[in-house]
Amino acid sequence: MTLVVQKFGGTSVANLDRIRHVAGIVARHVKAGERVCVVVSAMAGHTNQLVEWVTGLDPVHYDRAEYDTVVASGEQVTIGLLAIALQKLGIPARSFLGWQAGIRTDAAHGKAGIVEIDPQPLLSCIEAGVVPVVAGFQGIGPDGRITTLGRGGSDTSAVAVAAALKADRCDIFTDVDGVYTADPRIVPRARKLARITYEEMLELASLGAKVLQTRSVALAMRYGVRLQVLSSFEDVPGTLVVDEDEIMESNVVSGVTFSRDEAKVSVLRVEDRPGVAAAIFGPLAEANINVDMIVQSVSRDGRHANITFTVSRADLPRAVEILERQRERIGFERVDADADVVKVSVVGVGMRSHAGVAHRMFRTLAERGINIQAISTSEIKISVLIAEEYCELAVRALHAAFGLDRTDG
Repeated sequence: MTLVVQKFGGTSVANLDRIRHVAGIVARHVKAGERVCVVVSAMAGHTNQLVEWVTGLDPVHYDRAEYDTVVASGEQVTIGLLAIALQKLGIPARSFLGWQAGIRTDAAHGKAGIVEIDPQPLLSCIEAGVVPVVAGFQGIGPDGRITTLGRGGSDTSAVAVAAALKADRCDIFTDVDGVYTADPRIVPRARKLARITYEEMLELASLGAKVLQTRSVALAMRYGVRLQVLSSFEDVPGTLVVDEDEIMESNVVSGVTFSRDEAKVSVLRVEDRPGVAAAIFGPLAEANINVDMIVQSVSRDGRHANITFTVSRADLPRAVEILERQRERIGFERVDADADVVKVSVVGVGMRSHAGVAHRMFRTLAERGINIQAISTSEIKISVLIAEEYCELAVRALHAAFGLDRTDG
């Protein structure tokens, strides 16, 4: 019998009617002869409310372990309600908190990583003909305290459980019906992909696509868990995320995505000498500020350079403050900051074997008068930084230029 892990996000279990609907989906799979383990998030908005209560008492110095105790309670409500809804449909079910499901993590409260999962509690339940309903987003630390996994934690829980159970598939039910070549709200002619590789999905997730979280995709790729993204609201085929070997022929570009969570920092007229880059980026790293794109241009006199890089918008004020404190040690004229930028990316494993992708991308943008401020590349992606006002124009133009538009009118 096929063993499937099904994960339902917060919008899928946002109220009692939706929980009943989810129970119906699970029941159909069980009655079709599949063995099912369910992982669920808290009801939509519930975790945010819990976080607000914690920060309302102590905005800064709250105990991270107690924070986890509070915010993990949202999933406890959902698993109990879904188990009851399944039982009402005649499907034996029981709820499992993270620790009951054998999910062990490290001690990094608020952003814990899963260390191991003991599959026996869940396997025993499944073998007894009972559907386990597992709380996503949480586990138990080495000190016996409840931990939470941070952003995308429920997706990560589902993939980790699927790996531990050696499940045939992990279905991620969400409010979209699959992975598209671009955001359909921006590109009406975007197409839903039947299949996409782990690597492409990992790049898309890290570059702004909101369908899956990066951690869950990386975990699926590491353990070879076949993922399927599909809608909990429409009974239509979704998108399979699989190994490259399962895709007969890859498109040169599989998707175009964008991220508005970007800000540009330019350190101007820095002395061009060994060690200056380390002097700039060292303090930022110590402050846990991630730097993405980096561009260095040398002045005509050959003695000075401008160094431009990107950080997340949330980190921009802190990054500028840190650099200003280091002005005398680094030696620069001024720091310019710009939050009105966006990163646009094209992704595709076909880039490995096809030349000219960068040229086509740059030409397409140039023809529309869009200036490129920074560039970064990997084996299967090219990203450019442009002014935010050109975001939608750039995404639509690139989508058409790489032949991704639907042809059904």
